[in-house]
Amino acid sequence: MTVAESAIEAAAERLSDAAADRIACAPVADLLGPDDIDAAYQVQYRLTERRLAAGGRIVGRKIGLTSPAVQRQIGVDRPDFGVLFDDMRYEDGAEIPLFSRLLQPKAEAEVAFLLASDIDDVDPAAIRAAVALAFPAIEIVDSRIAGWRIGITDTVADNASSGVFVIGADGTPLDAFEPIDVTMTMRRGGEVVSQGTGRDCLGDPLNALAWLAATLIEVGTPLRAGDLVLSGALGPMVTVQPGDVFEAVIAPLGTVTARFSEKVEER
Repeated sequence: MTVAESAIEAAAERLSDAAADRIACAPVADLLGPDDIDAAYQVQYRLTERRLAAGGRIVGRKIGLTSPAVQRQIGVDRPDFGVLFDDMRYEDGAEIPLFSRLLQPKAEAEVAFLLASDIDDVDPAAIRAAVALAFPAIEIVDSRIAGWRIGITDTVADNASSGVFVIGADGTPLDAFEPIDVTMTMRRGGEVVSQGTGRDCLGDPLNALAWLAATLIEVGTPLRAGDLVLSGALGPMVTVQPGDVFEAVIAPLGTVTARFSEKVEER
């Protein structure tokens, strides 16, 4: 059964209002159904168009739900993707505001790819050749849905539960390492809170990139040179509290730090 136009618009309005008012909303699965992913991406597209109209600039894409640990945390069984805007990026170690910008943030560590060329072919050699550099990254995922009570259509509609992200300062070319072999340890205040390897991201972060490339080719918006791609979590996501400092070591790529304000700003 096709989701009505009015339901898609209502879902977009609900998520838009939640973001604007800084008040988490009810799930949108009641409007879209629990598994109509096409309808959920229509909602995401509408919200993207609104953000572009307001002056936003797309800098890449994120892949979500790639880690079995995160899939178990959310209760889904497939990846999704969202859009990265320029104002979502924070410098390595810069202070990230909490509740003036985020609602229910969680941190996860992953490999980010910067593309040197367009991807119009998903042959493995073409995928590798398209990558200029890889970086250690921390994505701060977020949800406009109250209590993270989300299913696949909720997270897809909500721009794949995107929040903000931090990219390490130095990039590494693919000829210097294999993404499948990276190891990740993320600490909060010195305590290990998440661990994983490249194999925990769809078997290989390059597999995740290939999945995204194929999906975007299919929908007519292929990846382009200069795009930044967050390839997906390497381990479990961790709830963020005021004053938290997360340090992720992704060997051999290096270290990246996400630092959060201690002050709980008014919403």
